[in-house]
Amino acid sequence: MYFDYYYLVLVVPTLILSLWAQFMVKSTFAKYSKIACARKMTGQGSAALLLKANSISDVKIESVDGSLTDHYDPSSKVVRLSQPVYNENSITAIGVAAHEAGHAIQHATRYGPLVLRSTLVPVANIGSRLGPWIAMAGLFLSMPLLLNIGIILFAGAVLFYVITLPVEFDASARAIAILRENNVLTQEELKGVRKVLTAAALTYVASTLTAMMSLLRLILLSRSRRR
Repeated sequence: MYFDYYYLVLVVPTLILSLWAQFMVKSTFAKYSKIACARKMTGQGSAALLLKANSISDVKIESVDGSLTDHYDPSSKVVRLSQPVYNENSITAIGVAAHEAGHAIQHATRYGPLVLRSTLVPVANIGSRLGPWIAMAGLFLSMPLLLNIGIILFAGAVLFYVITLPVEFDASARAIAILRENNVLTQEELKGVRKVLTAAALTYVASTLTAMMSLLRLILLSRSRRR
């Protein structure tokens, strides 16, 4: 029976980290969803504040169904906020909405990593879906060319994950800076927003590490089969 030592040592720890990150997001979001902003600012108001502070007038803010469905759509120039975020004045709602507005600001200013990430979307989609399967097929069929194609495709997806990190960190940094500069939150509330956004960032870090370790596993398996 074949035992995948590399998967156990490299990938499993990052999967455990991902589960922990998801737990942290849920618990942190739940905690700060119960704490209201003293000035009664809603998620919608938070996003509007960031856009106004950057003189952005062509981006809409809309409410969408679901939970954790918040995102910025660059093709339509719309910040879409889930109903709990759009309508509520909790610390979580303000932080999440401000973060998504941060992406709109990145788009308006053509933030370099965001532009690069956008160009990699087709490569990432193909690489993440097909790359590992093609690589594993190459391994079991002893076809080095097929294996290398799979690794290269998946490497493109991993690059997308890596570039996503500065995009997400920068959006959160913009959000916190503008909220602080406009004095709409107390220092304690800002700390709460920072904790919410840090918890969310952990999920991106965990996903990136999982992708990187999965790529390293494929490379090491490739080398071991060539010996």
